[in-house]
Amino acid sequence: MKKLNTNLKKKSFVATLLVLSIALVTLAGCGGESATTATKTTTSTTYTLAGTITESGSTTVQPLAERLGAAFTALYPKVTVIIQGGGSSVGIKSATDGTVDIGAASRDLKDSEKPGLGETVIARDGIAIIAHSSQTVSNLTKQQIIDIFSGKITNWKELGGADKKITVVSREEGSGTRSAFEELVMGSDNKIVDTAILQSSNGAVRTTIAGDPNAIAYLSCGYVDNAVKVVSIDGVAGTEANVKNGTYKIVRPLLFVTKGQPTGLVKEFIDFCLSDAGQKIVSEDYISVK
Repeated sequence: MKKLNTNLKKKSFVATLLVLSIALVTLAGCGGESATTATKTTTSTTYTLAGTITESGSTTVQPLAERLGAAFTALYPKVTVIIQGGGSSVGIKSATDGTVDIGAASRDLKDSEKPGLGETVIARDGIAIIAHSSQTVSNLTKQQIIDIFSGKITNWKELGGADKKITVVSREEGSGTRSAFEELVMGSDNKIVDTAILQSSNGAVRTTIAGDPNAIAYLSCGYVDNAVKVVSIDGVAGTEANVKNGTYKIVRPLLFVTKGQPTGLVKEFIDFCLSDAGQKIVSEDYISVK
């Protein structure tokens, strides 16, 4: 009887060990499955992007780039996007030299600038002709604009306005807006008059025009507001609607340029700028490319 009891105890002990082993294996299996799922979730999440993106260049592109950068960092909090101005030529050179990740330009690249650079059109922008809000002249021909900015027409009375000397306001050399205006309006045979007041940004141009009843300038459509008056060209005003429908012809691209084709974090940002969400931001002040 003692031997039988001993055998029963051994069998009971073995059975208990077997149950415990099965339980442990089951628990381990459940824990392993959860860990795998968590790993997959962590790997696939969009919040793994991290790092810093630097951009400089066109002052036309600058406010748009700042809004796009803010929206991108809202999606990816571990990313920092640093945006600076300086003008299109500065942005292109900085990208070429590799001192920034992205150069911004508000004009087409020159053939001499293209080697080694990748370029992405993120938006399109019209260049409006603006005057003081009190200006009575509302329409000019393209030739009249050429004659004004080249210094051949110097008084508003020659255009049907008051007997007042015209103040010509222009952007500085190296400005993408100036380069585009020279190419699309002035042509290679006409130069902007030396007496023009030069400003270093679109905002400064707008402020100057708003404060001078006799001034005229060209300005990015994205900067036009109620402080100035848009003067039509050959009967067509430089408005977003007219740029979109193709009736207004003074339009230029807004570019992001990179040293080589964009990769990694920079490509992720540029792809975002071209996405529906990015182009929705673009369309607030400029013309989307989609």
